[in-house]
Amino acid sequence: MRKIIHVDMDAFFAAVEQRDAPELRGRPVVVGGDPGGRGVVATCSYEARSFGIHSAMSAARAYRLCPQAVFVRPRFEAYKQVSRQVRQIFLDCTDLVEPLSLDEAYLDVSKNKLQNPSATRIAQFIRQRIFSETGLTASAGVSYNKFLAKVASDVHKPNGLTLVTPEQAADFIAALPVRRFHGVGRVTEQKMQRLGILTGADLLRCRLEDLQRSFGSSGLYYYQIARGIDERPVEPNRIRKSLGKEITLAEDLADLSQILTILGRQAEQLSSLLQQMESAAHCLTLKVRYGDFETLTRSRTLIESFDSDVEILALAEELLKKTAAGQRPVRLLGITVSQFNQDIPVADPLQLELPFP
Repeated sequence: MRKIIHVDMDAFFAAVEQRDAPELRGRPVVVGGDPGGRGVVATCSYEARSFGIHSAMSAARAYRLCPQAVFVRPRFEAYKQVSRQVRQIFLDCTDLVEPLSLDEAYLDVSKNKLQNPSATRIAQFIRQRIFSETGLTASAGVSYNKFLAKVASDVHKPNGLTLVTPEQAADFIAALPVRRFHGVGRVTEQKMQRLGILTGADLLRCRLEDLQRSFGSSGLYYYQIARGIDERPVEPNRIRKSLGKEITLAEDLADLSQILTILGRQAEQLSSLLQQMESAAHCLTLKVRYGDFETLTRSRTLIESFDSDVEILALAEELLKKTAAGQRPVRLLGITVSQFNQDIPVADPLQLELPFP
């Protein structure tokens, strides 16, 4: 049986800002875009969350909820630096570290460098070192699989530690609202509720064939986690399946030349990343969101691989012609490349760099 820890930094971006600017401590801090523009909230302090502000909310709505909030532009280099410090603390305990983003990771400490048989004590040690070395707090969940460890890390946030033993797992899962299950989004939650599935206990009563009929390939996953079964290992060298760049525009655009200019910049960025990683892609996906929030994607897969900005932009322009861009105002543009010549390991955790116009 594995011993898994999930560590999640508390309000990470906002906490770094409050640490580095003491005058922000105790105040509602929102890291993200200009509330007078069309940016979004990347994260916010717990003081801001008490007003109902949350990640991915528009900055304008966040301002309406809390006009006294302090809006701070993100400093990704500062966050990456702290993330590297935290990662080293993890690696001092075990080589089996799977980063999920800049601010969270799974650790398998079944065998560990501290020679400590207690995963809970290792989690305490990690949290203490994080605070001592960075001045920031982290919450942790400890259990025998990734699903339970991740859910547990959120139970006593912020600055908490929760252990779910094999003996406690059944009761713990039974009491969970389905929205707390990793992989259950808003749409799936609503569908489950219509089927009378409100908690883990309800999910446990469902037959596998019924779940597969209602949720397709995800049915088996829901069936297993309701029973505390999650065999996924901690993967220290996760393989990146795609690279993407997207931007939410400050103003809706209908001018094709301006749209192509933006796509050209994204093509240059993706080409640079591919060449740094000594790889090339076979598939390109263009994402377009119109001013009325209708979103569509168009993809093209080639037999020959590509890695230059000229090739990427040419493909993007070809796909753009299959949209109404230029006739309908565009709010968001994005390019993603995938199906690489060689798998690209995730050497450093990358947080999605949301646009903050």
